[in-house]
Amino acid sequence: MTLDHFQLQQFWWIILSLVGALFLFMTFVQGGQTLLLTTARGEQEKDLIVNSLGRKWELTFTLLVLFGGAFFAAFPRFYAVSFSGAYWVWMLILITFVLQAVSFEFRTKAGNLFGRRIYEGFLFINGSLGIFALGAAVGTLFTGGNFIIDDLNLIRWGNPWHGLEALRVPFNVAFGLLLVFLARVLGALYLVNSLDAPKLTERLRRAAWKNLIPLFMVIPFLLLNWQKMTGYGYGESGDILAIPGKHLENLFSLGLFGIGFLIIGAALLAGGAGLARFTLSTKGIWRSGVGTSLIGLATFFILGLNQTAFYPSLLDPANSLTIRNASSSRYTLATMTWVALAVPVILAYVAYVWRLMNSRPLSSDDMKKDPHHIY
Repeated sequence: MTLDHFQLQQFWWIILSLVGALFLFMTFVQGGQTLLLTTARGEQEKDLIVNSLGRKWELTFTLLVLFGGAFFAAFPRFYAVSFSGAYWVWMLILITFVLQAVSFEFRTKAGNLFGRRIYEGFLFINGSLGIFALGAAVGTLFTGGNFIIDDLNLIRWGNPWHGLEALRVPFNVAFGLLLVFLARVLGALYLVNSLDAPKLTERLRRAAWKNLIPLFMVIPFLLLNWQKMTGYGYGESGDILAIPGKHLENLFSLGLFGIGFLIIGAALLAGGAGLARFTLSTKGIWRSGVGTSLIGLATFFILGLNQTAFYPSLLDPANSLTIRNASSSRYTLATMTWVALAVPVILAYVAYVWRLMNSRPLSSDDMKKDPHHIY
């Protein structure tokens, strides 16, 4: 069966949604980094946390590179608009991820330039400011960007902040906070599953539950804004149309893939944190991880499917980006479909490496046996 151009555009949005949802789950690495300064007691516990996360941060980058590369190939116009227009917010995000990589590499190196505490501070910045800025950037897919595409097909930004203004929009701020608390919940649950340190894991169990509370306090604010927010759709001709409550309409129109995924995902997320807080189980990360992925899928589906503009222009709504006007040609997408066969291979690699690294919980004794491979 041959897919037409629009079907290929939908197919690739679904593929990107899947990878993006899995990356959202993998932000437990960043969330765990923020717990260094709030949950760990003493250098030994910090070493346990950093080394447990250090076995996974490269897998997070694998998914990030896969997501970014596939998005660039499938929807290059979004890359052109966002990275050449809102480049300061993306540079901020990139800098925090560079700090993360440097910190894992040099934190315990003999004679390192700054000392452990500075690198631990860098890890906290990546897990808090980096994830907050990333969430605010994703929030602009709902609230819009200050871009315009002129007659020469050049992208122009409407202010000198070039994306940083997103950090002042209440909805974007709330979305950023949502991602920070979500990452902290997942980080605590992952560490409970991966560490053999009873006193530390008991504090982590409490941390997962405590961070779940502000997370769910942010959600009503986002839903209320969704209800009042004007979204943009498009007709068969491709003309952009202002539609009040468009995203909320999508939430229900998509059925199981919208409201269903959100409700099931939220229940699983809360269930995983509750499992860790009120039982001795270490499996909460899997329940909450599946829930997080479902929430991520629903969010991306609401943004781009059901004939929705996934990046509205605040300066000229007619310039808003959709999967139809922002995608590559049919030939490119059809060729890329063969590349999509590699996605399960990459995900299988991530699962295999995960299982290999987490064959048993990490303990203080493991750190003493292999002191040359401590992050």
